[in-house]
Amino acid sequence: MDNATVYHFVGIKGSGMSALALILHDKGFKVQGSDITQYTFTQRGLEKAGINVMAFDEANIHEGLTVIAGNSFTDDHPEIKKAREMGLPVYRYHEFLGHLIEGYTSIGVAGAHGKTSTTGLLAHVLSGVAPTSYLIGDGTGKGTPNARFFVYEADEYRRHFLATKPDYAIMTNIDFDHPDYYTGIDDVYSAFETWSNQVKKGIFAWGDDPELRKLKTDVPVYYYGTSDRDDFQAKNIKRSTTGSNFDVYHDDEFLGNFEIHLYGEHNVLNSLAVIAVAYFEKVDMDEIKHELVDFKGVKRRFTERKLADMTIIDDYAHHPSEIKATLDAARQKYPDKEIIAVFQPHTFSRTIALMDDFAKSLNLADKVFLTNIFSSARETQGAVSSKDLAAKIVKGGEILTVDNMSPLLDFHDAVVVFMGAGDVQKYERSYEELLSHLSLKNN
Repeated sequence: MDNATVYHFVGIKGSGMSALALILHDKGFKVQGSDITQYTFTQRGLEKAGINVMAFDEANIHEGLTVIAGNSFTDDHPEIKKAREMGLPVYRYHEFLGHLIEGYTSIGVAGAHGKTSTTGLLAHVLSGVAPTSYLIGDGTGKGTPNARFFVYEADEYRRHFLATKPDYAIMTNIDFDHPDYYTGIDDVYSAFETWSNQVKKGIFAWGDDPELRKLKTDVPVYYYGTSDRDDFQAKNIKRSTTGSNFDVYHDDEFLGNFEIHLYGEHNVLNSLAVIAVAYFEKVDMDEIKHELVDFKGVKRRFTERKLADMTIIDDYAHHPSEIKATLDAARQKYPDKEIIAVFQPHTFSRTIALMDDFAKSLNLADKVFLTNIFSSARETQGAVSSKDLAAKIVKGGEILTVDNMSPLLDFHDAVVVFMGAGDVQKYERSYEELLSHLSLKNN
């Protein structure tokens, strides 16, 4: 780390990039960055920290900078290209993160789904008992002085997590995703197994995942779940409209009764993983209980608001397994209300590869609406449309546009769940505006 340089982030609004920028800022380093001018949910934290965010322009690059390049941008990006031509130090996001975690007790959280929620939960719990730095994939980052722990989200996309060598790893699941890069489940498994052999002390893995059960690695693997073959087990699970309560055992040792104000079975499992890490780091279980109860969740994961007589939920879910988990959580909290799903498919390749699974998960809602497919920076077109997915939806499938969200006005005293990793929030805002005007008119 260099106090003389200015760390310039190319793509600073990216969820991991904004978190990393906040960590360096907290540590007292000079930080700035560039990105698109469109507002994103990550930029509020940057604004509050007083970090200068500029529009992309090669004129931003000058002597005295160390450039950290977001992984969404190729070396042909004007700023990255100019930095390399000038001979400035240039790091990719994941490479820089690999250096940053050295010198701490580091815990990387990986998985096709659940890693952001689990990272946020682990960061919250450990921060309550010891100085902890953390990087969460919802754009939240903190660099704590004299930190004992460094908790970070480990991204499997393009095998980026291989740039890191943590003390511990949590693996929530191995599932086929990112079909623009991975060839299939075996390819995803090989990435996780390679990473597992870089972990120094131990791995905590979900016991019901058949791929994780196959892991071959030199460090101990401790499985968590709800079956008798798991090393850390949740028993006597009680799920209600206020959250979940469960007993935890490590082998035959009773660790205590734990309560979370979170919804869905996946959050019980995420909590188990956190408890397992804390147990091996000899953290007092009573402290863990206290911190778990206080956790409210991370950004864009089951974020709720009430408007008129409707409950609106915003969630990042963009894979069939995530959609299933989000709808399960909504049913737990609102068992007597109608659940309406509004889903924005994210990338053409993912929509084609997982079409039937998307339909199966979405049909768990009482009614389903779709938007057009969100095309990423890497993938602007494809041989599929939302109409193809709509044809497989049993409970609806009507396609909404931003300028006509009125079909949602037919629902009352219900729950609308907006899901997607693109810009689904613009549809949400359009609906909220309609609902607000209607409420004012009726009053």
